[in-house]
Amino acid sequence: MPRLMSVAFTEDAVRNRTKTVTRRKGWTFLKPGDRLTLCRKVMGRKPGEPLVRVAEVEVVEVWREPLGMVLPSWGRRKYGEAEMTREGFPGLEPAEFVRRYFTEAQGMTENDTVTRIEWRFLDEPAA
Repeated sequence: MPRLMSVAFTEDAVRNRTKTVTRRKGWTFLKPGDRLTLCRKVMGRKPGEPLVRVAEVEVVEVWREPLGMVLPSWGRRKYGEAEMTREGFPGLEPAEFVRRYFTEAQGMTENDTVTRIEWRFLDEPAA
């Protein structure tokens, strides 16, 4: 049975099939070939609130990297810009992404290690 993963902030990008990467604190157990069910919200649903499944995906790559790898200050401008698009935030500055979703939301710093997870949608042919 696939694991559930919330994509609350990027549901539209998942539905449009433009989000193919996520960064997570933890999730170190994932490996290529694992399947995930991407959902609107997993944790914190009210009693009776339905689980809204958005997409089924297969993990194709998983690695750990410092959160700061996406930042221009780490000398990775092109990587960071490309990753923002893969994350479902085209045009968002990598520094804003780190601040909003990791520093403010989770108390992380650019030196903290995150798990980068890349997937393919199961309704698309395998490469």
